[in-house]
Amino acid sequence: MFHFFKKKQKSYEMAATADGKVIPMTDASDPVFSSCALGGGVVIRPTGTVVVAPADGRVTATMEGSNHAIGMELEGGLEILIHIGVDTVSLKGEGFTALVKSGDTVKKGTELIRFEREALEAKGFCMEVMQIVMDGEKSSGVQYHTGMDAQAGETVVAVWQ
Repeated sequence: MFHFFKKKQKSYEMAATADGKVIPMTDASDPVFSSCALGGGVVIRPTGTVVVAPADGRVTATMEGSNHAIGMELEGGLEILIHIGVDTVSLKGEGFTALVKSGDTVKKGTELIRFEREALEAKGFCMEVMQIVMDGEKSSGVQYHTGMDAQAGETVVAVWQ
């Protein structure tokens, strides 16, 4: 009867971190990611060469020396890992340029990492970009959106409260 007194929970959005085709995490080329052992999320088969912040937040981890992945805590408390490519840690940073450092506060769309997609694909590397939602209090309520072409920093790929 008095539903208008209930406080509506704020909902949050996570955009694509790269331009490209968005697919479910279970379709990732790497079995570790497709098993969701690290957490749920989405995979982007990139068409570009840059990874951006999917929402306002704080950089919590960078992979110094390899620059192939970055951790973030997004507005709303969701923790994510953005991982570029399969077995790319073995490159020891070749083809990757980090544009932020741990502790930086970023806005949605801020460039985080540039990578030489075509050159790395020519070397045989799968360059899928994984947006992994780390298991935690907020992760169970995340709804993922896949099966579309995305624009980095614009196309919504997940929502949560």
